[in-house]
Amino acid sequence: MGDLAVGARSGHEGPEERPARSEESVPPAGEDAVPPGDDSGDDNGGQERDSDGPAPAPKKPRSFWKELPLLIGIALVLALLIKSFLVQAFSIPSDSMQNTLQQGDRVLVDKLTPWFGSEPERGEVVVFNDPDKWLAGEPTPNPNAIQTALSWIGLMPSSEEKDLIKRVIGVGGDTVECKGTGPLKVNGKALNEPYVYPGNTPCTMDDAGGQFKVKVPEGKIWVMGDHRQNSLDSRYHQQDKHQGFVPVDNAVGRAIVVAWPPTRWSTLPVPDTFDQNLSAAAPGALGLAGAVPLVLWRRRRLTVGNTRVSGSRTAG
Repeated sequence: MGDLAVGARSGHEGPEERPARSEESVPPAGEDAVPPGDDSGDDNGGQERDSDGPAPAPKKPRSFWKELPLLIGIALVLALLIKSFLVQAFSIPSDSMQNTLQQGDRVLVDKLTPWFGSEPERGEVVVFNDPDKWLAGEPTPNPNAIQTALSWIGLMPSSEEKDLIKRVIGVGGDTVECKGTGPLKVNGKALNEPYVYPGNTPCTMDDAGGQFKVKVPEGKIWVMGDHRQNSLDSRYHQQDKHQGFVPVDNAVGRAIVVAWPPTRWSTLPVPDTFDQNLSAAAPGALGLAGAVPLVLWRRRRLTVGNTRVSGSRTAG
């Protein structure tokens, strides 16, 4: 878009030529004589002058370069609002989520639903703040000025934020278990995990945390990487202050789309294996289930006893 130059026109194509007037055409001076150019004697003179005079010049539009700072300001405000409340871009720094995510991928994270009370669910890929020095010893990137500006408005991840990305395996109340090489179990039900990195086993045979059975506290989640033999996830932080669990409040949001590079564009749905009924039975429900047969048995005994007593009375 270039500048638009608009010039005011005088209403004439060239210099105005007035015809010479003879002396006979000049009215004699007198009381009733109206001086040339004086319209005071004409009741409609003012109106005629307004209507017959040249139209005002059109207002010159503001230059694009003058409007550019305003446009940039509006764009920055919108970007900050989107980053804070809607979606934010994050970069994948490691191979712990292969092959679902590759190092260098850019994902878009949904930050809107947590504002409405939504919490991470099983099978979701989530970004979360470092719970307790999980990234200790990791090199801190040194971004240039452009990268810093882009991260500030949400177009690039911030180098100062200590964030991780993993898959949610268990939520509050779940029991998650790994024995041998697997399968991984949630509340006693085995998961079918086609997203696990090819050549990996669902569970890792080691003494550092690969073999475990944990119950997830309320308000926490248990997370694991898809590259099971190359992910320092909840399994290997069971000695920290959260025992490897991630507080729900640390969750930034759910990764929903691989947005970059274009050849890697894809959505990140919840795998089908998490559609099975994995919910843990609540202790109250278990107690009720155990109490029902006992109550029925007692009622049966009382009924049978009352029948016998009634019959004896009738007979006697």
